Amino acid sequence: MLNRFFRLFAIAMLMMGALTLTQDATAADPENTLILELRDGKVTIDLRPDLAPRHVARIKELVRQNFYDNLTFHRVIRGFMAQTGDPSGDGTGGSGVKLAAEFSDASFERGTIGMARSSNPNSADSQWFICLGRAGHLDGQYTVWGQVSSGMEFVDNIKKGASHANGKVRNPDRIITLRVAADVK
Repeated sequence: MLNRFFRLFAIAMLMMGALTLTQDATAADPENTLILELRDGKVTIDLRPDLAPRHVARIKELVRQNFYDNLTFHRVIRGFMAQTGDPSGDGTGGSGVKLAAEFSDASFERGTIGMARSSNPNSADSQWFICLGRAGHLDGQYTVWGQVSSGMEFVDNIKKGASHANGKVRNPDRIITLRVAADVK
């Protein structure tokens, strides 16, 4: 009788384990996941349409146009952030579509991705940044639209800019490709 109990218990544990594995494997939504290919490896970004639906929709639209491929990380400040998304490569360009701010209570932690903008809160376009560390002074001031879920070590390897030049990078690293996971075969 005890043997039968342990067999049933073991089978139940295996079934629960399989259920957990299945749930974990499908937890990420490929339509709301980006794959960022950098020089040193791939970075997975979980999109946050719950926080910034218009920003997420616009980012996905630009990604599907291959807009970000080969763009530079033109401004990278050690311990703060790595900024990209400017086709001119110097921080002055964009896609030509301004987005209204979608500020939230989400905090800017290491790996958080937010939209760059001018002093006008409704001036975000195509430029964005990945936080390299906690940046609490940005909380509630910039739109959060994503979070790095894996590959942050590759983000850490992006070439840093000069502190005396506000992070401007000479011979900057580039995005190799940026894709929506649902589109990757």
